[in-house]
Amino acid sequence: MIRVFVVDDDFMVARVHRGFVDRIPGFCTVGVAYTGADALAQIATLRPDLVLLDIYLPDITGLEVMRQLRESGDGPDVLVVTAARDVPTVRAALRGGVVHYVLKPFGFDVLRDRLERYAAAYGRLAGTDSVGQDDVDELFVALRPAQSTLPKGLTTATAEMIAETLRDHAGDLSAGECGEKTGLSRVSVRRYLEHFVGTGKAEVRLRYGAAGRPQRRYRWIA
Repeated sequence: MIRVFVVDDDFMVARVHRGFVDRIPGFCTVGVAYTGADALAQIATLRPDLVLLDIYLPDITGLEVMRQLRESGDGPDVLVVTAARDVPTVRAALRGGVVHYVLKPFGFDVLRDRLERYAAAYGRLAGTDSVGQDDVDELFVALRPAQSTLPKGLTTATAEMIAETLRDHAGDLSAGECGEKTGLSRVSVRRYLEHFVGTGKAEVRLRYGAAGRPQRRYRWIA
């Protein structure tokens, strides 16, 4: 198991991220902290493999947490999860050696993709003391997120939100019902749902009423 430590100043966000991690096979959350100081103290004791680190913390920044972790020697890997979009922060995180930088808000699929890539990449280093150039090339390819294959006009963030809504619902949903849950229009949601059907991630069935056209109902199957 890859042991993960979650750091976020928002209790509910930390809880959601912990839930995301614990849903992914091969990963488990070993601790949660809401301040930088508490994170450093717990990480020193628990020694996780990976830290999900927010930048905005109430006492010190996530960048300072990362700097101190690096100074301590053989510290954990860091995956930044934050709303910080300014270039200096992004560059500082990259210089600090983060394995990924994920912008909030994000859905379960985004984190699952990054963690699965992390596991695949670093699994290549297990049981060996040295690597060749081909190994290094494959490592960085494994860490790189896949390119979006969404049709023109559809966005990744919205697709993830709709997919998560459909996946977490017990049963099927119409485009209108899914739109109500996500706050989007029925027409917009239906484009995403039909895309999911076309790519084999969802299935559609027709529900016939007393009169009029049958209603299309969607269910996640991926």
